[in-house]
Amino acid sequence: MATAPGPWTAAPSGIRLTLEIWHPGCWAIAATERAEGGILAHAIYNSPQSGAPDAVSGLFTAFGETSAAVDRLVDEVAASSHAGAVSRLQTRFDRRTRVASGAVFNEFFLEYPPRDMICPTLLEHGFVHSAPVRIEGGRETWEVVFAGPRDEIERCLDGVREAGPAEVAVERIRGGGAENSQPERNKRVDSLTPAQRQAYELARSNGYYAWPRGISTRALAELSDVSKTTLLEHLRKAESKLLDA
Repeated sequence: MATAPGPWTAAPSGIRLTLEIWHPGCWAIAATERAEGGILAHAIYNSPQSGAPDAVSGLFTAFGETSAAVDRLVDEVAASSHAGAVSRLQTRFDRRTRVASGAVFNEFFLEYPPRDMICPTLLEHGFVHSAPVRIEGGRETWEVVFAGPRDEIERCLDGVREAGPAEVAVERIRGGGAENSQPERNKRVDSLTPAQRQAYELARSNGYYAWPRGISTRALAELSDVSKTTLLEHLRKAESKLLDA
């Protein structure tokens, strides 16, 4: 059984990570698997007006290229067995926005059971989200700051994977301080095996660690001429070595 990390004696690393997450029972993941567009999760709160005492409420934005696409996405959310009442707000049309890709945006409130949330699990393992969560193509993208020491990151990621249960991939790693200098980074890259380094460098050069992601895992595997499973294994091992100080 996964356990949350105990009190840390070392100072927080301040490492920022972009995590791609899939976990079961999520209405947003299911809806974006079936419909085009995406969803931004802004805030979650306990509503005193809620008709379900065991439910939480949240503010979200559905986005897409057309009104029809956004309408279908919100309909998929409303149809989910994991979602409660949907209250739609005003639809906006703005191609200049930097909040999300797309030309049409529709904010909505939603009630749903807190047991389906991955956020508490992330917090229990030291990952504090620092930006709205983006859900597209059946995956959640989390911008987080790790509250513990750097050498605990991989263990805590494994804890999230087990406790979720969840699939968690590190898309991007950022941090400050001397340990993140270019010479130190080069030393860590040099510790990778040829296969790990090839997978990692190919991923970086094709925007795999950009946000939003520039290439899918499947397309990257095709470029690498390996299976998706093999590619993910190389990347996960490379990420683990790069995370270790």
